[in-house]
Amino acid sequence: MSLSLPVDPPAARSLTDVVPQLLAATSGRSTWFPAVRSAIVVLVDGLGRSNLSARAGHARFLTARMGKRHSARTVFPSTTATALTSLLTGRPAGEHGIVGYRARIPGTDELPNQLKGWETHGLDPAGWQRAVPLLSAEAAAGRPCFVVTKRMYAGSGFTAATQRGADFVAAESIEERLERAAELAARHDGAIVYTYIPELDSLGHAHGWESERWIAGLERLDAAVAALAPSLAHDVGALVTADHGMVDVPAHRHVLLTPDTELVDGVRLVGGEPRMLHLYAEEGAASDVHARWVAAESARSWVITRAEAIAAGVFGEAVHPEVAARIGDVLVAARAAVAYYDDREADKKPQRMVGQHGSLTDAERVVPLIPLGALAR
Repeated sequence: MSLSLPVDPPAARSLTDVVPQLLAATSGRSTWFPAVRSAIVVLVDGLGRSNLSARAGHARFLTARMGKRHSARTVFPSTTATALTSLLTGRPAGEHGIVGYRARIPGTDELPNQLKGWETHGLDPAGWQRAVPLLSAEAAAGRPCFVVTKRMYAGSGFTAATQRGADFVAAESIEERLERAAELAARHDGAIVYTYIPELDSLGHAHGWESERWIAGLERLDAAVAALAPSLAHDVGALVTADHGMVDVPAHRHVLLTPDTELVDGVRLVGGEPRMLHLYAEEGAASDVHARWVAAESARSWVITRAEAIAAGVFGEAVHPEVAARIGDVLVAARAAVAYYDDREADKKPQRMVGQHGSLTDAERVVPLIPLGALAR
């Protein structure tokens, strides 16, 4: 069977290039944006372009400023840990090494959560994440760099791995975060201000992006961004983007991996996340695992080997050998509205999630790239 994966359009903009282009814009060298004195990145976790477009009536400010060319493609897997690391290092997963939501520490049976498992699994923020964070390099060169987000993220392993070197500014509400970002960008010449908004993603996971609660969250976000725009100094630009989009998967579309299903035969560990599994095979069983999953699931998912994934470039043009060892022997990326759960795990709470992401579909990978202020001129 020939391998057939979605191919990004040749002219598609990548999320990995967003911060480098904003840095270039502060010296008038960007090929994407006009020159600005300072720039703000507003990262809205979980806001796909298709999600936003489908609810345009509830986000009139944002959608009125989102033209056809105002989009980018996030990385693979289309999950927060991988995407935010790529955004903040300017490098793909094959280089920085954050290859999914849960990934194996080579040579062990440990599958740390790549957002929250740094402390519990002893991951070194300066080593496990292999690329130099852009904010770290820029701050060392004298540029004012700021991270504006919730206080709960201060001092975390993931924050250190991706945002070290920047000044951390705590702000609890969306409105306060955007207000502080505008103040910092206006006050500091050449500043880059990264502002993180996780609320919409949390609502999507808990209730689905098609829910009334998600819509209410979108309306709040739209109002906050509408208030931000006129507060920007005349030479300051802001860019609203996201790490991934979201699809709703109801419980009856869950594929449960139970002890008596053949799909777990030869599988030692199940990593990744429900719409993009990393399957780590028992010694010598990878080929059989791949064949078994292709036969059972290829009608609704892309099922590929580690070697095929690397050759196809889904983790970037080059994958470092240290990173390759973290990738599953077999990858299962959902194409249909399904989600895979290892039902042998005692914790069933993840199975209550409605909104999902991680795979290669446009709904999960195409995100908005909406310029405001000086970036929109």
